[in-house]
Amino acid sequence: MLKTKLGESIRKTDSELTSGARMFELRNDIAANMGAHWNVNSNVFMSRLSISRILYLNMLYQHIVDVPGIICEFGVQWGASLSVLANLRGIHEPYNYSRKIVGFDTFQGFSKTHELDGKVVSEGDYSTMVDYQHCLDEIMSLHELGSPLPHIKKYELVAGDASKSFPTWIENNPQTVISMAIFDMDIYHPTKEVLMQVLPRLVRGSVLVFDELNCPQFPGETLAVIETLGLNNLKLKRDPNQPFCAWAVFGE
Repeated sequence: MLKTKLGESIRKTDSELTSGARMFELRNDIAANMGAHWNVNSNVFMSRLSISRILYLNMLYQHIVDVPGIICEFGVQWGASLSVLANLRGIHEPYNYSRKIVGFDTFQGFSKTHELDGKVVSEGDYSTMVDYQHCLDEIMSLHELGSPLPHIKKYELVAGDASKSFPTWIENNPQTVISMAIFDMDIYHPTKEVLMQVLPRLVRGSVLVFDELNCPQFPGETLAVIETLGLNNLKLKRDPNQPFCAWAVFGE
């Protein structure tokens, strides 16, 4: 059963939605009683989908451990992947403070859609909440305190349309090499524009990640990849638990 709300496609059955709602209630009831033990025991509430996502990101991260450069995520929303990546850095290469993680997002949802994005997508989809960027910034800083070299800031959040904010950011950071670029903006225009801007910053071995490739609800991402890179030029790979996710090693 496919449930949609303002273009946000959620592939869940009614029973999954009901169990998810109940799990949310239980988490709120129990969290306060866990106290200091929350960090250790919070995974009791993790779903199969959440664990699958973490395993997927962990697999991707392992491909760039010996590749120089930063990680860019285009399309952060609530920061779930961004926070996982920060913690994976602390696990796989805790002292590599050059592995900065930079997240780009409007934090107000889609700012502008294109006719190539289909009928499901609307402006404002995937918005968060007022001033969420600052809330996420605090969350990321708290994660950083739990890793080595906490006095060195190794993340950055950039608000705005990435097709406009990324070129400005690059001007201010001309040394940038990108080891992994994650495209989760879903829609055509910003994906195509940022892809073109990212290419000169990649090295052989950099990883390109696409979250909605071959996805009927978000055709714009695939079209952007076709027009920018060409599907025939990519050795795309997938994960069995991430239906529309695909990734490729640049230069292979």
